[in-house]
Amino acid sequence: MKSKTWLALLSIYIIWGSTYLAILFTVETIPPFISAGIRFLISGAILFVWRRLARDPMPTRIQWRSAAIVGTLLLLGGNGLLAWSEQYIPSGFAALLIGTVPLWLVLIEALRPGGTIASWQAILGLAIGFTGVLVLVGPAEFTGKTHQFNMMGVLVCLIAAFIWSFGSIYSRSSDLPKSALMTTGMEMLAGSIGLFIVATLTGEWKQFSIFDISQKSLYGLIYLITIGSLVGFVSYAWLLKNAPVPLVATYAYVNPLVAILLGTLFADELLTPRMVIAAIIIVGSVVFINTSGKDSKISENETVVAIAE
Repeated sequence: MKSKTWLALLSIYIIWGSTYLAILFTVETIPPFISAGIRFLISGAILFVWRRLARDPMPTRIQWRSAAIVGTLLLLGGNGLLAWSEQYIPSGFAALLIGTVPLWLVLIEALRPGGTIASWQAILGLAIGFTGVLVLVGPAEFTGKTHQFNMMGVLVCLIAAFIWSFGSIYSRSSDLPKSALMTTGMEMLAGSIGLFIVATLTGEWKQFSIFDISQKSLYGLIYLITIGSLVGFVSYAWLLKNAPVPLVATYAYVNPLVAILLGTLFADELLTPRMVIAAIIIVGSVVFINTSGKDSKISENETVVAIAE
């Protein structure tokens, strides 16, 4: 395999896996919806202007409408809720919950009108994966181990994974530009508007002051904008055109492992045997689903904006 392919693949493994930690640092002193809104407004504007200078066609009104819907689902419902949840749960814990996105994708696709009926392998993978979630967040009666976590944070994070999956399914049939980077930029811009609206409705602006931003949060936000969004998405778009799709899809089960490792090393997050067992089950189920049938894999024509990025 070409060295460029490995370099791009390793970049999305490490960069997208590290964004969970960066979000954790960012929301320490910058409210979650405001921080996500700033991030995607700047990243989206850069991508949009870049692709226009590269002579990508100006999007149509219908394409803007589709991008607004998808961007709201992915970046407000997905990333925004993830950022909110990381105020209350560890980044590695959140990464495992978000790691269930491929499971939700298969389930939603099977249940939606006209969707693809899941194979028995996919159904088995779903059962295994959600068993892993139960091991991770279920009561002590199921595992014999006690744990402490914020149930609201867990619930919101799972809702984020579900909304993200729904938005991904919706994007497949939407009228969007052929350029993945142009589409991503549009979705980021649209999503940032939704994030700022929610920030206003929840009173984040009243509680926010730029003088309260810590150096750690500022660096986290800069990292998310430059490395997490721009470098990560460029690498991902390049991989979709130059590498086998099943290989590219492996980021879905490598990212949670990277996030857990970084959270343990740099945020003093506790890595318990329960988390290790749950990680093996959840990641294993995603690997099983991704290798059991083409329906669960990302396609070359599908624009996917990774949730934590």
